[in-house]
Amino acid sequence: MPRVSDTYLENRWRVQPNHANNYGTVHGGNVMKWMDELGAMSAMRFAGEPCVTASIDRMDFHRPVPTGEVVVIEAFVYDEGRSSVNVHLRAARENPRTGEQEMTTESQFVFVAIDEDGSPVPVPDLTVEGERCRELRERALEWRRDREE
Repeated sequence: MPRVSDTYLENRWRVQPNHANNYGTVHGGNVMKWMDELGAMSAMRFAGEPCVTASIDRMDFHRPVPTGEVVVIEAFVYDEGRSSVNVHLRAARENPRTGEQEMTTESQFVFVAIDEDGSPVPVPDLTVEGERCRELRERALEWRRDREE
């Protein structure tokens, strides 16, 4: 059974002019696309099957990322259903010269594992063992609880 830490992925995208809006900052649609792509990879690593996006929780953009800076996205699976995979995603802006980061966006996506015909298939149980796995999962569950209040 896959562990939370087995599904942890992190990727970086340098914001280029073609990623920017009229204000010289990354277009929110690009950040959402990058989160969706990395989230799907995390879900597939967990499920061992192709996964498609089923839903996206609330997504707030807290600060802009200017052209030339870097968007860092982390993703990990924190829960599962019969065929669904819940992935927590967090984006930060990073100064490419110093590595200094500020959180910009956070959300949770639900993916569904599918077979070659596009029908949902069962996913394994998620294993939460070790301090890192517990910390990641608790962060995701706390974020979800805060949204439900």
